[in-house]
Amino acid sequence: MTCGLLTNLGSIPHVGVIGFFGFRHAEIWGMEKLCIFSKKSPFEMKKLNPFHLAIPVNDLAACREFYGQVLKCPEGRSSDQWVDFDLFGHQLVIHETGSPAAQESNPVDGHAVPIPHFGVVLDWEDWTNLSNHLQSLAIDFIIKPYIRFPGQIGEQATMFFLDPSGNALEFKAFKSMDQLFAK
Repeated sequence: MTCGLLTNLGSIPHVGVIGFFGFRHAEIWGMEKLCIFSKKSPFEMKKLNPFHLAIPVNDLAACREFYGQVLKCPEGRSSDQWVDFDLFGHQLVIHETGSPAAQESNPVDGHAVPIPHFGVVLDWEDWTNLSNHLQSLAIDFIIKPYIRFPGQIGEQATMFFLDPSGNALEFKAFKSMDQLFAK
């Protein structure tokens, strides 16, 4: 079994992984257990749990509208400084810090992929629906929706965009979910 999900989180300010990034059920692959760190890790999961991610934002109201209205994430608890969201079954918390997100990038497939970034691996149909929704809202994509590795192992749809505070998001989908870690 291939593991190693959390190999490089860069400078994401606060990450608490309670489960396997972006997937709702381990049964997708028919696995009894999933490794969350490495083949040698003593941490094995019997079920898939949501992850928790807390990110800085410099405009709580604008980001609250973005995650709630644009991405359609149900809102959970909140205060004057933070808001919880259900990001496709995972807990995302935005914290107002007053500072814009710092961005760097790495070249991938001729694109400048923003680092750090986060997102969710969706089913192909859900990714298509989200992509169409975002395009209908004229979202300014960093990397417009496209297909990587067409007809090859690891074929995937991907797109990148920023929230109002400059946090980079990537949403992707694999043509065949069992190829998530395929080489």
